[in-house]
Amino acid sequence: MLFLWITCFTFVTFLYKSLSLKPLPLWSSEVRILSIWFWKDLLILNPFKKGFLQSFIPSEMMTLRRKSFSSRVENVEGNSEMSVLDLPELALECILERLPPEGLCSMASVCSSLREKCRSKYLWERHMKEKWGKVIGPAAYREWQWHIASRNDSSFFNQAKQRGLMTYLSQFWPISLVRSNSSTSFKKKVSPPIDSIMSWYLALESGKFWFPAQVYNRENGHVGFMLSCYDAELSYDLKTDSFQARYPPHGRRAIAIETGVTWDRLRAPPLDTSPHDLYISDCLTELCPGDHIEIQWRRNKEFPYGWWYGVVGHLQTCDGNEYYCRCHDSDTVVLEFNQYTPGSRWRTTNIDRKDRREEGNEADGFYGGIRKLQSNEEISLWRRLWPSDVLE
Repeated sequence: MLFLWITCFTFVTFLYKSLSLKPLPLWSSEVRILSIWFWKDLLILNPFKKGFLQSFIPSEMMTLRRKSFSSRVENVEGNSEMSVLDLPELALECILERLPPEGLCSMASVCSSLREKCRSKYLWERHMKEKWGKVIGPAAYREWQWHIASRNDSSFFNQAKQRGLMTYLSQFWPISLVRSNSSTSFKKKVSPPIDSIMSWYLALESGKFWFPAQVYNRENGHVGFMLSCYDAELSYDLKTDSFQARYPPHGRRAIAIETGVTWDRLRAPPLDTSPHDLYISDCLTELCPGDHIEIQWRRNKEFPYGWWYGVVGHLQTCDGNEYYCRCHDSDTVVLEFNQYTPGSRWRTTNIDRKDRREEGNEADGFYGGIRKLQSNEEISLWRRLWPSDVLE
């Protein structure tokens, strides 16, 4: 026993003199605590007690000691298992491509190698396009860039947690090493880079990132906004798979908030134009009767523009015969909003084909730029939103 004590003392003295001038690594604090708890547990459990070491050695290993070398090799080879990292690169990529976003997040917390693969820009761009492609536009991307530029940390993400050395050893060491205060102090948060596609996706899913988009028939289809599309800031609710919309104030009116906005009422802004700016139309010269359009309109000059659906109609002097119609040669363009009853002041309006300025008055509102609808998908979407009753 005296010999053992002298040997340990000499070894500790040697380490102290050889390492005292060198900076300690980051894990030294963990090992220091480990050494104290090790001897404490060792004394409690009495290492000289018969059978102590056998309690830490699996019975299979004790059995293997009695076998020949050849039988041990065969047993080890028979029990070896293949890891997912042993798969060919192409096979692993195919597996990761088929994982949903939550599956990729789980795989990313397994090890550093899988973490890098599961954060791949290619994988998350595909998920971003599939789920968010129809509601995310250039304005939302700019908002995200401004957000990450002013963000110093990423605390709002659901971060994976990597256990430190002490937490790992607590799975095998005596019970006194499992201390809640010590294990939590060694936990290290691992989150994707703030400027990655994965981070953007998780920020959208969390609902803590508000992004600009447009909402059809705002305020739960209020009669005053039927067949219109207004800009709003949106936040996603994962539990209900719907959105909360925050509309900008109209003059003295406070910010309007709408909940339960469904996916089919959303779109990415088709034009990169502020709702307070007049859109300069580039289609006025080619407008003909029957064309489907969206036109900017606002109640007064303090309000932001909304986009309203309409069609190009015929002049009063035209009988609508396609062979004799010359409406497309006139400087006046008739716009019809057929969701309103005939005779309503909102039913029709005329605009100047050559004048691209805002037109209107305080009584009927102000009309801005015109956007011609080119795709049947956009037209059918407006048709689907058509009100069941004719508006006054």
